[in-house]
Amino acid sequence: MNVKQTFKLATAAGALIFSSLSFASAVNIGSNDVAIHGYDPVAYFTVNKAVEGSAKYTATHDGAIYRFSSKKNRDLFKADADRYAPQYGGYCAFGVSLNKKFDVDPQAFYIDDNKLYLNLNKDVQKKWLTDVDGYVHSANRKWSGIENLSVAEANEEDE
Repeated sequence: MNVKQTFKLATAAGALIFSSLSFASAVNIGSNDVAIHGYDPVAYFTVNKAVEGSAKYTATHDGAIYRFSSKKNRDLFKADADRYAPQYGGYCAFGVSLNKKFDVDPQAFYIDDNKLYLNLNKDVQKKWLTDVDGYVHSANRKWSGIENLSVAEANEEDE
């Protein structure tokens, strides 16, 4: 499946999953308001890999609950949450560059300029990596227009 097909499928799935949700969220949260599917945002920076967090170590930031694999990581996050929190509220960075809000695979991550970017999946990440600077520039411009939209509103097809 190519990137365009993947995004079409994600758009359709997102519309089905989130059609009943009317709230807008600037942060991509799952069940129980947990961000990044429960993965530790600090671990991306300290060990350069996706590490599942624990409900034992949590912190709240921008209305989302982040989980951590250790007290040390939780404390680092609390001291500077904006440094460790993913860009674009943890939505797929490539999707934001296309003016969309998509969920992410916590394993599909990339750190650039000391910022954490997440992608829908590894295939989408391959596309993202072909022009990170260009996609970041585009996503930065588009984020303010969709940040406070619900997933369903952000992913509506243009008419």
